[in-house]
Amino acid sequence: MPMTSPQPTPQTTPQPQATDAPPRHIAQNLTEGGQLAHILHGDQTYVLRITRAGKLILTK
Repeated sequence: MPMTSPQPTPQTTPQPQATDAPPRHIAQNLTEGGQLAHILHGDQTYVLRITRAGKLILTK
């Protein structure tokens, strides 16, 4: 039986093989299909917003 490689999950994209490459995330997955996501960094909460024009805005 031939071996097949696993398919990427919907939350991630295939990563380059270089170990120094930063992680990649799909913005719509972070917002779970909506327009906003809250991102925690230390003791601060930031808001990631996807605009109607498809631009990303990150605010404190």
